[in-house]
Amino acid sequence: MKKAYKVFITQNAQNDLRHIFSYIAEDSISNAKIFVSELEEKIHTLSTFPEPASYIPENVFFSTDYRQLIHRKYRVIYRIDNNDIFVLRVIQGSKLLEL
Repeated sequence: MKKAYKVFITQNAQNDLRHIFSYIAEDSISNAKIFVSELEEKIHTLSTFPEPASYIPENVFFSTDYRQLIHRKYRVIYRIDNNDIFVLRVIQGSKLLEL
């Protein structure tokens, strides 16, 4: 039986999703809805498959063990804590994580 994880989206990650929506909505509200919905669906897949994602390169600098899930040009940064997944940020793929 697969281990089930509970996914928590932090306030920072929720703010990131709102900013992404607003940015895309400047051109198209329907595209913004679709894109953010896709991101949210991908985030919720972490409840069953969090381990296969790669570790973020910034772990070297922060001494962390954060992972990333890639969706198009964005990185979903998260950490696993026992049976919980904490989504910390959703950032553009070309940007480095800042703590």
